[in-house]
Amino acid sequence: MIGVAIDVGGTFTDCLVMNADGQLSQFKALTTPEDRSKGLLECLEKAARAAKKDVRSFIGSIDSIIHGTTMATNALLTERGAKVGMLTTDGFRDELEIRRGFKNIRTSMYNLIVPPYKPLVERYLRLLARERTLYTGEIETPLDVASVNAALDKFEAEKVGAVAVCFLHSYANPENERKAAEICRERLGGDVYVTASHEILPVSGEYERFSSTVVSAYIGPIVSDYLLALEKRLAGLGFRGSLMMVRSDGLVQSAAHSRREAVTLINSGPAAAPTAGRFYGRLLGHKNLISVDMGGTSFDVSLIRKGEIPTTTESWVGDERVAIKMVEMHSIGAGGGSLAWIDSLGLLRVGPQSAGAAPGPACYGRGGDLPTVTDANVLLGYIPTDYFLGGEITLDAERSRQAIRKVAEPLKMSESEAAQAIYNIINSLMADQVIELSTKRGYDVRDFALIVGGGAGAVHGAAIAELLGVPNVVIPKYSALYSAFGMFAMDVGREYSQSYMVRTDKLELQRLEKLFRGLIAQATSDLKESHGDASDLVLARTAQMRYVGQFHEIEIPLPGELKSAEDTQQVVKAFHARHKELYTFALPERGVEFRTISLKATVKGGHELKLVPLSRAKADAKAAFKRKRRCLFGKKWIDTSCYDGARLLAGNVIAGPAIIEEEATTVVIPETFVCTVDKSGSYLLKRR
Repeated sequence: MIGVAIDVGGTFTDCLVMNADGQLSQFKALTTPEDRSKGLLECLEKAARAAKKDVRSFIGSIDSIIHGTTMATNALLTERGAKVGMLTTDGFRDELEIRRGFKNIRTSMYNLIVPPYKPLVERYLRLLARERTLYTGEIETPLDVASVNAALDKFEAEKVGAVAVCFLHSYANPENERKAAEICRERLGGDVYVTASHEILPVSGEYERFSSTVVSAYIGPIVSDYLLALEKRLAGLGFRGSLMMVRSDGLVQSAAHSRREAVTLINSGPAAAPTAGRFYGRLLGHKNLISVDMGGTSFDVSLIRKGEIPTTTESWVGDERVAIKMVEMHSIGAGGGSLAWIDSLGLLRVGPQSAGAAPGPACYGRGGDLPTVTDANVLLGYIPTDYFLGGEITLDAERSRQAIRKVAEPLKMSESEAAQAIYNIINSLMADQVIELSTKRGYDVRDFALIVGGGAGAVHGAAIAELLGVPNVVIPKYSALYSAFGMFAMDVGREYSQSYMVRTDKLELQRLEKLFRGLIAQATSDLKESHGDASDLVLARTAQMRYVGQFHEIEIPLPGELKSAEDTQQVVKAFHARHKELYTFALPERGVEFRTISLKATVKGGHELKLVPLSRAKADAKAAFKRKRRCLFGKKWIDTSCYDGARLLAGNVIAGPAIIEEEATTVVIPETFVCTVDKSGSYLLKRR
């Protein structure tokens, strides 16, 4: 079985190929923003050449492609989505704009001069349907078809590209909403993307459900067109396997399903990174991990405790509320391509703007002339100019110098001083993101290992750890293709949710089981679309619970079917215990209620990940010595030993300052760290 994992990032497209023996091969190509499938196919062409096959026969031999992409996120953040029409229940036209009174999410609630929120659907395109479903699921007013058709007349006249159908209480009974969506699809045909809120998020909370559905409609045409074109292009090259997409919640689903639920591709690529971190954590005996992924455009961080990848339904993407379950992470615009600039106060800033893949950093020689983090790293001596991407790209240090001079001269600095300032600033920005997820939530970073991924991550990982006081840094094998590696460790499946709001002392066990049976039937049907066997389905039940009157819920595992009051009490005890673990207190005298039930249905991925162990050697790594290069560490230029990563063996020990040159990344070992090569090929950096 040949499998391929492809992560299309903002600057580079990463590709890992697993052959029939489980051996992994890595390939990178510059992302092509004008048509992201070009960079993807360029990676496959490189893989075909490495396998000594023509492209068609190589692609024809692939059984599955797992694909992650930031396309959906970028389309939302850069406002490149479709013109959307919204069909909603009469009287709820402004639910999307009122949005529970939230201002722009990253602005103080006391700031009175914040510009008002601009909804993705303008008010004149938020049209009304006469219908009413009660919270009990009872249909008080059947759908008035004439009102739907009147709205569609307006949508056709305005040439909308997508329609979001969002009715009140459709989570309790989707009949009216389903009927309206069917009318829309029949009348508008395949030229207009149509989605309904019960298909995206069948849970209570009108604003969260409406917002998530509108986001899915907004990015739906871009996602659908891209996937359809990619499937057609791959089929034309002989691909007969399955194209799978990485979901926001850290699972994998079919491309066909992703087209219908485009919002599930938000953070699709980065969502795979914590899975890679957990895999290596288990391999190396670390359960508490800070997983960071620094690429060319962005920096993503996730906190893994006790081997559990955290998820949340409280996400904001830009100013949009996205309430589907997502892997919890913080992201900022901090990568190798992040631009350095001087603000109005004359202070040096780095990011969030990026040079991206086109034109890229100045040193790429592709037309870029602005200073970036990569240019700073070149001047500091950290990145080899002759072995970037294994020598595929020759970097131009003089272009980097000219670019850095644009910020150095106004600040009365030398080029090397400005480069070091850029390096320090970007490291501080990334360390702050780690603090947001750890220290500010009461966790001591010294209890965690920092696991570093991304093409630029190994250059900065130890410096970030030094700022934070983290004693252990893990730079895994294939760290430069961190998310792509994680895709091979992910399970196929998805999560299904259904609102069931009831106090635990009034819980109807038969009704609860009936709801779960409905979710199981839906999961079994969807699995067939992903070419899975129902007998392989692994089911895990959970419930979102809270104290009566509380705002936030906690997800609690359910031990299969609840058959008695004693079973329910065990779940309530588990809730109290979990609440105390998270918030240091519990209220056993307070009533507890169910809000939402969920079913996680997965099938073990078809690829068995295994890393070929390195041969053992003595601590002395002189056999892998490559050269010396002048590097700036602190205020000293040091003739730094550089090692060839391909020739290092398990047990080799390298004391900093040192550089390890890998084909797809460069590992920087500061003076305060010692690096040991693990049998898996990972680099374990420990503070002296």
